Amino acid sequence: MKTDILGVGFDTLSPEEMVRAAASLIEQGGFHYAVTPNPEFLLTAEKNEAFRAALNGADLSMPDGIGVVYASKILGRPLAGRVPGIDFADGLMDWMVQNGKRLFLLGSKPGVADLAAVNLKERHPGLLVCGTHDGYFKEDAPVIAAVKEAQADVVLVCLGAPKQELWMAQNGPATGAKFMVGLGGALDVFAGHVERAPEAWQKAGMEWLYRLIKEPKRIGRMAKLPLVLFQAAGARVRGK
Repeated sequence: MKTDILGVGFDTLSPEEMVRAAASLIEQGGFHYAVTPNPEFLLTAEKNEAFRAALNGADLSMPDGIGVVYASKILGRPLAGRVPGIDFADGLMDWMVQNGKRLFLLGSKPGVADLAAVNLKERHPGLLVCGTHDGYFKEDAPVIAAVKEAQADVVLVCLGAPKQELWMAQNGPATGAKFMVGLGGALDVFAGHVERAPEAWQKAGMEWLYRLIKEPKRIGRMAKLPLVLFQAAGARVRGK
């Protein structure tokens, strides 16, 4: 049973429970996918019905944004806490190593996924990265075929929202993969092109501020965090 936050459902699970839930879905067989909504997702989903449907159709939905957690508290429906998509992926890859699962990396600029694969295999010894593909493609069919030929169990889909969510929902089953998760710019982090906030900032829920200091041009995107909180407060007042 998902918790509704401004029209988007979230699973009320800890980071460790999210990984265990994903592992269970992979072992079940069939196709499943996970999403990592942040405040920007919620605002976009409000106006984009197809995006909202893709988010709510996911098997797992984790709050990858402290603004979502704050909004849940304002609404009186508190989530278990923030679940950063990158941390989730790291935990899932540890499980994949132990269980011999195959990983495919999809997204970012040409060459980034390849570099991310090298770094991830060093970070998770024994990890089997069975293929990569950049995110600059115009036709879906060759990408679907590449994932299928690689016999991937798990695919990290890093195309940016809402493209990655729509792509997973529409094309995921045809790839033969068992599990996909949309992770935005994660490949740039795994490749070492983008630096994550220090752990202390992450634990304080201030990773967004660290990134804003490093990249002031993100101010427009970051301004959406208070908008979500205002919307949550309004929904609480209206009894929604």
